[in-house]
Amino acid sequence: MSSGLLEDASFNQSPAFGDVDLFSADRPLADAARRAGLDLANLAACGRDYGSAETLDLGRIANENPPRLHIMDGKGNRLDLVEFHPAYHAMMAKSIGHGIHASAHDGTDPPGPVSTRAVRLYLATQAESGHMCPVTMTHACIGALRAEPALLAKWLPHIQSRAYDPRPLPWWEKKGVTLGMGMTERQGGTDVRANITSAAPAGDHVEITGHKWFMSAPMCDAFLVLAQATKGAAKGSEGGGLTCYLMPRYRPDGSRNQIRFQRLKDKLGNKSNASSEVEFHGAYAERVGTEGAGVRTIIEMVNLTRLDCAIASAGQMRIALSQALNHIRHRSVFQRRLVDQPAMRATVADLALELEAQVALVFRLCRAAERAAHDPVEAAYVRLLTPAVKFLVCKSTPHVVYEALECLGGNGYTEDLPLARYFRESPLNAIWEGSGNVMALDVLRAAGRHPEQAMATVESLVRTAAAAFDVRPLAQSLAAVLRSRDAERRARFVCEGLARIAALAALAEARSDFATLYGDARLRGAGFAQFGTADLGSAETALVERALAA
Repeated sequence: MSSGLLEDASFNQSPAFGDVDLFSADRPLADAARRAGLDLANLAACGRDYGSAETLDLGRIANENPPRLHIMDGKGNRLDLVEFHPAYHAMMAKSIGHGIHASAHDGTDPPGPVSTRAVRLYLATQAESGHMCPVTMTHACIGALRAEPALLAKWLPHIQSRAYDPRPLPWWEKKGVTLGMGMTERQGGTDVRANITSAAPAGDHVEITGHKWFMSAPMCDAFLVLAQATKGAAKGSEGGGLTCYLMPRYRPDGSRNQIRFQRLKDKLGNKSNASSEVEFHGAYAERVGTEGAGVRTIIEMVNLTRLDCAIASAGQMRIALSQALNHIRHRSVFQRRLVDQPAMRATVADLALELEAQVALVFRLCRAAERAAHDPVEAAYVRLLTPAVKFLVCKSTPHVVYEALECLGGNGYTEDLPLARYFRESPLNAIWEGSGNVMALDVLRAAGRHPEQAMATVESLVRTAAAAFDVRPLAQSLAAVLRSRDAERRARFVCEGLARIAALAALAEARSDFATLYGDARLRGAGFAQFGTADLGSAETALVERALAA
């Protein structure tokens, strides 16, 4: 009899999460897309694709079967080959098919190419985050390659292809290519000017000798790398110094380039993606941009990847909140559903409020990025806000994901459910492309280099936010710190304060019902750090119902 009872009982468990439209169920996201005039039907189809049970399961399988490095074959021949599970390849094919690697550059998504791609990235990372590393880098490499138009023209048709081709072949023989990068070295890390890898002239190219401590996605078809140019390495140059180069995996004669992978990093999360340590032994490469201007060249790529970090982190927070909401609307405790329990409702409403603000902020930054080339006001916004937005959104993610995990109790902490994987993934974007202190210092640098434009941006944010909340006291505090000798020590205060003002302004500009509430909860007084401590009053019901739209 007990066996029959066990078979029939539901045991008060929530159903599996899957076969949902991740776009349409996400009201803040859908509203942002509607404001931008995007193709909502197309994005809903994308949301159903990434929200299908099959796609979500591919994400699980890809992480349970991480890549393996094969340095040599059984007879001692160099292979330098990373083997991935078919689930990873399936995710790569899906995201490249959706154009997330190139669509912002090829004019296929009017009227908002950056915003449309951002929505797809936000959705894709909810299914699986690791494979987005080479997809993001391929997208961002185009920004750096613009410094060398002839080289970009040669590679661009292969980059823009919607065909994913993982075969280990010379890039010109493939249906489509992906690009990676190698910037940091063992002795310098973020301080890339301390790089010791060198580039020696060899006719129409250079040969690079040295190493990279982190080289992302080692099976890409080429990598942007930084190396110290031998003085006069570029024809007619007498400069030298840190320079950007494009290093393909195959030399022009079809032979393998001298790229030697040492090992794959054993990371906290991001298990589906390969990150490698590598040595170069006279590896063929072509210069990108001016000799000695490596940082200035590669920063065009870094700015794009930083934006992607913020977009993807917002997506990670959303999928974690979605999992929590799926649980609490079905699980009952003390004769009431969890979603109807006051303490739980306060917690998830506060999480939902944070997502309202951060989604509005991220897509306001996307809109500015679309207009920056022709609008100096938006260009100033991008310059000052990109590091601040990355700081706030990416550093908020582990906290939001953890709170979502806790909503599931002990189940959330098991590897049988996806929140453990999401939690391990959640710190990465805050580290990648510059950790929190680097972002905060970049805000100080941007304000110092263009002080009038920076202050004009802040003043505009204050005016926009005023419709919902008076942020002048905070803005005045930020300005005072910027003028003080203490600015570097308090760089994080400036960075987060700026991002919070921008988030409130984005909500006010979107005429959000929650703009004033966000100001009260996040900016009035000192506030508490934990979600659920803010008094959201009657807005709790509206926030939870909006987040539960699915």
